[in-house]
Amino acid sequence: MKTLQDWLTHLETAHSNGLIDMGLARVGEVKKRMNLNPQCPVVVVAGTNGKGSVCAYLTQIYKQAGYKVGTLTSPHLLRFNERIAVDGDPVSDEAIVASFERIEAGRGEISLTYFEFNALAAVDVFMHEAVDVMVLEVGLGGRLDAVNVFDADCAVVTSVDLDHQAFLGDTVEQVGFEKAGVFRSGKPAVCGQNPPPQSLLEHAADIGAKLLLAQRDFDYTVQENVQWNYRFHPQTVSDGFARNRNALPVPALRGAYQIGNAACALTVLECLNDKLPVDIGAIKRGLLLVENPGRFQVLPGRPLTVLDVGHNPHAARALRRSLINLAFAQKRTAVFSILSDKDIDGVLEIVKDQFDEWNIAPLNLPRGMSAAALQEKLAAHGIANINVFDSVQAAYQAALANAAENDRIVVFGSFHTVAEVMAAL
Repeated sequence: MKTLQDWLTHLETAHSNGLIDMGLARVGEVKKRMNLNPQCPVVVVAGTNGKGSVCAYLTQIYKQAGYKVGTLTSPHLLRFNERIAVDGDPVSDEAIVASFERIEAGRGEISLTYFEFNALAAVDVFMHEAVDVMVLEVGLGGRLDAVNVFDADCAVVTSVDLDHQAFLGDTVEQVGFEKAGVFRSGKPAVCGQNPPPQSLLEHAADIGAKLLLAQRDFDYTVQENVQWNYRFHPQTVSDGFARNRNALPVPALRGAYQIGNAACALTVLECLNDKLPVDIGAIKRGLLLVENPGRFQVLPGRPLTVLDVGHNPHAARALRRSLINLAFAQKRTAVFSILSDKDIDGVLEIVKDQFDEWNIAPLNLPRGMSAAALQEKLAAHGIANINVFDSVQAAYQAALANAAENDRIVVFGSFHTVAEVMAAL
């Protein structure tokens, strides 16, 4: 009998076209053969940044309201099981292996990628667990992502910016169209960015989705950084009703942008309120108890250490804003590594003024940048004071060893960069 690790090793090479092979035909046929038709509400969350946070809010709030919640996220930081969670807890190896075996039996001659197995397994596990609601995070894009074989009762696009250009296109309009692919006719479609790309507006109108836009159909105000108010006032949904949620606690997730993500999640709650009613107490508890490791995660103790998985210019802008809002730090050290297919120039240009010293190291992956290539990029942006290490862990340990109590260390650039430090912790 294969262990979970056996399965994952196998899936990394099983599909002849590699790990990424966009399209819904294969995965859709296996879904049909396995009769994977969720009977509970399904929320699909897409977006360049903020997807994981919106999923985390929905998971925790619905859990606090007494519902059983199945959540699919990606990528994982330390264990594959993080991707498939029930009530916020990763499911067991046994549950995933049993699901992989059912998929293997059902797929017949059809070859599936690692992520297609992942998406099918999540919904299969959630159906076996009889969850009350499924929250499914899109892996890449939207329109052609494996998650999109499941129809959303409410879809979310958190933000639209350039990332994964090789698959999603070189313009924000192209990316917007790909992400809007998760919208469904007659169903609510929440967009956290205003103005959104024209392509997203047009696609929503073409298919008759009920588009709910930030600052038009819902918005929020923050009061002295201690609480905030949410307003839902849909312009476009004829059966919509206005609602205010006042004196909400600032979310446990750090970062200036997090209230915007929380507002998207609250809009989903309003859209599904007839099927899954949620009281204000559950919302407040959910906001205070939410967890999403690696998203501007501030570790306890001193020196102040921040972990951030951001790896594109949009995320770098958010990181910079959040760093500026932190208390003054004597010395600011970056522990940095990034994948070679990312916009490293865009990222460095945005955040370089936030650091006094850079500890860099290669990521031991096919898409990782070499230490020399990283060093060259930093130098090209006028960054001096660079220390080079063999591994991210070593770069972090050195930053820690050389830091005084009032210094700050920020680990960022990739999920893999953060994962290496988390493994060391």
